[in-house]
Amino acid sequence: MCAIVGILNFAETTPPSEAALRRMLAMVRHRGPDQFGIYLGDQVGLGNARLSIIDLSGGQQPIANEDETLWIVFNGEIFNYIELKSELESKGHRFSTNTDTEVILHLYEELGPESLRRLNGQFAIAIWNERDRSLFLARDRVGVRPLFYTQAGGSLIFGSEIKSILADPRVRASIDPLALDQIFTYWSTLSPRTCFRGIVDVPPGHYLLAKDGRLTVKSYWALDWTNANPPLPSPGARGSRLEETAEKYLGEFHELLTDATRIRLRADVPVGAYLSGGLDSSVIAAIVRKLGVSRLDTFSIAFSDPKFDESEHQRSMARFLGTDHQVVHATHADIGRAFYDVVWHTECPVMRTAPAPMFLLSQLVRERRFKVVLTGEGADEFLAGYDIFKEAKIRRFWARNPDSKWRSLLLKRLYPDITNLSGAGSSYLAAFFGAGMTETAAPDYSHAVRWRNNRRTCRFFSKGFTAAVAAARGEGETELRYPANFASWKPLEKAQFLEASIFLSQYLLSSQGDRVAMAHSVEGRYPFLDVRVMEFCNRLPSRLKLRVLTEKYLLRQLARQYLPPEILQRRKRPYRAPIHRSFFNEAAPEYVRELLSEEAVKATGVFNPVAVGQLAARLEQGKAVGETDDMALVGILSTQLVHHHFVTAFRADRTLTERDDVKVVLRRTADQLRTCA
Repeated sequence: MCAIVGILNFAETTPPSEAALRRMLAMVRHRGPDQFGIYLGDQVGLGNARLSIIDLSGGQQPIANEDETLWIVFNGEIFNYIELKSELESKGHRFSTNTDTEVILHLYEELGPESLRRLNGQFAIAIWNERDRSLFLARDRVGVRPLFYTQAGGSLIFGSEIKSILADPRVRASIDPLALDQIFTYWSTLSPRTCFRGIVDVPPGHYLLAKDGRLTVKSYWALDWTNANPPLPSPGARGSRLEETAEKYLGEFHELLTDATRIRLRADVPVGAYLSGGLDSSVIAAIVRKLGVSRLDTFSIAFSDPKFDESEHQRSMARFLGTDHQVVHATHADIGRAFYDVVWHTECPVMRTAPAPMFLLSQLVRERRFKVVLTGEGADEFLAGYDIFKEAKIRRFWARNPDSKWRSLLLKRLYPDITNLSGAGSSYLAAFFGAGMTETAAPDYSHAVRWRNNRRTCRFFSKGFTAAVAAARGEGETELRYPANFASWKPLEKAQFLEASIFLSQYLLSSQGDRVAMAHSVEGRYPFLDVRVMEFCNRLPSRLKLRVLTEKYLLRQLARQYLPPEILQRRKRPYRAPIHRSFFNEAAPEYVRELLSEEAVKATGVFNPVAVGQLAARLEQGKAVGETDDMALVGILSTQLVHHHFVTAFRADRTLTERDDVKVVLRRTADQLRTCA
């Protein structure tokens, strides 16, 4: 794991400066504090901040191929690098390190952009080709690792985090109105947009080629459920078609998930695991134990607020597995204090406080001298684990007979704690789940009711900002883009696409994943996001994912081999964290009042200061009006923090010093290279 940065000057006669790259690297040293490397050519500069995990002594970047015509900086891990290296050596490639970084470089030398299809990993890559003067940037399939870029002053400027790009004095941060409107609707921006004007990301599953002053962005992999739901075989003598189909798929699933976990244990440092007490992380930890790992350290979050705490189940699973279990205890005050730094690392407004406890958890992991943890992310998206999938199924069933007094009662199975969910005529159902219920042909049917509810938070925008959003929309830019064959997919698979392409890639793996983990130099690894596992899950029959209202059916069959009954049978509980009580309590941090003050809100210009003041007063008195008030508070406060951190108070005066381990490579000019060729 590392961070990468770089500058490509479109004019070949203008070399980037070493000082500029040092400033960029200093902004992301938390991602890779172990070593730093800089490549300087006559047109391009590349930088790397390294978190040493594989080949600790010999893997310092940048790394070149044999004739030094290709140079790479890399962030991430390629888990099948050992197998790829053997294949490349058989073709005559010579290696000077034992790193996965060098494997990528030689594979690119062999196959060009097609090499990405061979990589099983999580990555952001930059490769400079001195012969044809091209820069290649690429990002992994679902966006585990970030990669941003912009154009300014005749240059392409890129980095693993936006703050490294802002270290270039030619780039200034300005909040994009349409991006913020997307965040307040979808909980994230829609790739490639970020919350800052003119700064975009390389979308997941894409690469960028910069050559001759032109940028070309292409897809090499996409989420696809075209081959889902093959015909079920005729039932045999032993049981039902579904049971026999599940048995048919279970063996392959077990083998793939086990191998995905095995190769994610490849490291020259200890590997731990997150343990939430739920199904997904428990299965991964159990597989690690079955693979023969003699000692496993597990880490989890305990909340002082019992409404959010799952520590009892975490301890139960840790005892069952015999792990060395360590816990971070998150109070309301802890979450409020951490949130200030969390937004510095997310570089984006958020609608939940959930990233803050994850930030505290990664801090604990680092304090225990771990750099790598396995987690269960991805299972809910690819095996249909979320309640939103069940909601959509119930609403479709209800839509067949909208006047039924009974069909809507199925929702009580999902939300037994909602006391006013009593029937089809209830005001709650009419206002929330019943909205748009009969519009079953809509491509966003599964998520529209949630997004419509989220948009209520936009009422806090100021008149001027609302007008700016409308003007941005008027430019004709579409919001959601669907795959060409989307209409042919089943309803569940359509819902999975929306969840995986937006919530997973843009929020869960970013603000709640990479950013808060790498804030403390901790790398998360995700066996459920192994490309083989994802593609396997995407061809499963729907009923092996969501059977009636039982989520992750196939995973539950596998879990019978690994988990005790109390974990296997417990009701799914989504990970959440306290909100308004984290910012309004006796130990509330001073920044909350400052940034929500009328003066601060007016200065930012995004929100209506009167409406914000009324919201803050309600929440301080403990009179929140449902979940929407909590979401609005976090969205407003995090937006104010983003503006503070990156628009009004941003300083890029940090740089690498002589005490840092910095490798600088100075290259020949293009004319010298052509003369030698």
